[in-house]
Amino acid sequence: MALCLKQVFAKDKTFRPRKRFEPGTQRFELYKKAQASLKSGLDLRSVVRLPPGENIDDWIAVHVVDFFNRINLIYGTMAERCSETSCPVMAGGPRYEYRWQDERQYRRPAKLSAPRYMALLMDWIEGLINDEDVFPTRVGVPFPKNFQQVCTKILTRLFRVFVHVYIHHFDSILSMGAEAHVNTCYKHFYYFIQGDDRADLSLSPDLDLVAHQMDHLNTEWPGRGPSEVW
Repeated sequence: MALCLKQVFAKDKTFRPRKRFEPGTQRFELYKKAQASLKSGLDLRSVVRLPPGENIDDWIAVHVVDFFNRINLIYGTMAERCSETSCPVMAGGPRYEYRWQDERQYRRPAKLSAPRYMALLMDWIEGLINDEDVFPTRVGVPFPKNFQQVCTKILTRLFRVFVHVYIHHFDSILSMGAEAHVNTCYKHFYYFIQGDDRADLSLSPDLDLVAHQMDHLNTEWPGRGPSEVW
């Protein structure tokens, strides 16, 4: 899948620089293992399962960073078509508006345009995954106690990017011939948060709502309007 995505999406269109794993680290080895499984054509349900003997937080960290890179690449390619004019409100169809809230500029949920929301979201995620106190990379440094809660919030917000892109920019996906690749990324994301090993992941129940919403999405998008999805 990774090779296909690179072939379909231009590297210079990446919305944010890719976060890379440091060679020689355990997380880098886990990342290579996950990528090898993806390229081998294994069922995605198997790909997301925690390998025996591996640390669950490392496994979650690898997937969160990888999903950030992939979704960042997808949105970055079509960002020019997601403007203040075309998308004045960050939405997922006519029934859902996504408000932005953070601990700095927007302490109360704020109604923003999609591009503004995306910029803040990617900045926020990038800040977290580059923060050694949240995503430690040094050997022997433990993850914070709230690590899985943080990852739940990241995944919940990344899901909104999928919804917005699918519903509001699916024509762009089709015009690029990227439908199959985006669908694969979406399904990989889906199985990670709703796989058989969810109990082992110990992720927050908040992801149950995301999984429920994702159940309303499928890969048969042509001909389906937003009102039918949500």
